[in-house]
Amino acid sequence: MAKRKKRRGNKINMQFITSSISIMLVLILLGLVVFLVLTANNLSTYVRENINFSIVLSDPIKPEQLKDFHRNLLKEPFVKEAEYISKEEALEEQIKVLGTDPKDFLGYNPFSASIELKLNADYAVQDSLLKIEKYLEKNNHISEVIYQKDLLNAVNENIKKITFVLLVLSLVLTFISFALINNTIRLGIYSQRFLIHTMKLVGAGWGFIRRPFLRRNVWSGVIAALLANVILLGSAYLLIEYNPEMIKIVTPEIMLIVAGSVLIFGLFITFICSFFSINRFLRMKESDLYY
Repeated sequence: MAKRKKRRGNKINMQFITSSISIMLVLILLGLVVFLVLTANNLSTYVRENINFSIVLSDPIKPEQLKDFHRNLLKEPFVKEAEYISKEEALEEQIKVLGTDPKDFLGYNPFSASIELKLNADYAVQDSLLKIEKYLEKNNHISEVIYQKDLLNAVNENIKKITFVLLVLSLVLTFISFALINNTIRLGIYSQRFLIHTMKLVGAGWGFIRRPFLRRNVWSGVIAALLANVILLGSAYLLIEYNPEMIKIVTPEIMLIVAGSVLIFGLFITFICSFFSINRFLRMKESDLYY
């Protein structure tokens, strides 16, 4: 009798471990979906804010006028960063790129002073850019406004497509995750169907029968969620260690949301699936237990 109980206990423990690992793998998949959806927005913001918007200044411009213009420009809501590049700095940069000095054959510095802008992401769209361009060109200190219109339009279009694909993918993978966890829990309860029926025969109430199954499966979900979060957070940490610039995209806030989503989903889905699966076997007739 003792050996039989030990075997049954080992079997239940193995089922618990197997179920937890299966749920953990599904929760990792779900966590990756949440991660991709959240980082897609940060990635689009990062790309938009790193597209250069050049303001070529009129020549000559007095230092006092330049200082006032630069200070007022930084106050504009569409400006994230504004860096002044003098004629000399522009010439030095071109000498590095071309390997020759244009002054040697032109006799003068052909470059103009400019200000390199980085816009706030909300303004890096076509309609806003046209308004910003017209607004800046009214200033007498500005001779030309230069930015890569085609590149920016392509970035915005690709961001829309990627966002749509990620939303569809998240819905599909969420459904798949739900189905996989539901099947994992149902198989575990299915192996205990005769025990459930025996408890019914001795007069145990549905709530009494249901309670240990719910407790075990919810604990399985919690453990699976914690293990999944360890793997996801560890992977994010290694990614940032490899490329520190990724901290602008993979922020601590995003990883907290991912970890919270995985834990909540792990608790919710295991409880719901366990509840309905147990009820199914509680309603089952004895003759149906052998199918």
